[in-house]
Amino acid sequence: MFCNVVVNENSYFKIYKPYGYLSQFINNQNKRRNKRLLSEIYDLPETIMAVGRLDEKSEGLLLLTTDGKFSNYITSTKIEKEYHVMVDGLITQQEIDSLKTGVEITVNGKPYITKSCYAELLEDTSHIVERYVRDDKHGPTSWLKIVLTEGKFRQVRKMTAKIGLPTLRLVRVRIGDYKLGMMSPGDIETISY
Repeated sequence: MFCNVVVNENSYFKIYKPYGYLSQFINNQNKRRNKRLLSEIYDLPETIMAVGRLDEKSEGLLLLTTDGKFSNYITSTKIEKEYHVMVDGLITQQEIDSLKTGVEITVNGKPYITKSCYAELLEDTSHIVERYVRDDKHGPTSWLKIVLTEGKFRQVRKMTAKIGLPTLRLVRVRIGDYKLGMMSPGDIETISY
């Protein structure tokens, strides 16, 4: 599934980052020696950068660019990021309301109250590429839609854990006006800015 892509002076792409890959092209850390990188999938020059991050166990929309101004704009609090999240257990309206108003998580070892966000139960998941997570015998799951304008390290996972419903699967489906659409894991498309 290796993709060779033409990159211009300022290039912009969207990819469906597959589960199990780091959101980077080169490895600068010894402790991540055996991790899979995006350079295993895409043949892109060293000038390309991921805009924001998705952790190794997260998947979905990731933007790539050679334009630092674009990267700064997209990662700002002006831009919404939408996640569809499978959690362990059945979520209640009270728990959704807690997410909406903000919950206390830890950021850099210090307590942090998340900003208010949009959250709702997600009934239709037909747009999400199926991937085995666990057997039904391990209990029920729920899907949530969460829209944030901030992006702290592992924030969505920390938020759902705080309300007692650990994240089993996290798929980013939208960043601002850029959408995952019907892309499949590993797909790459040129976008305009």
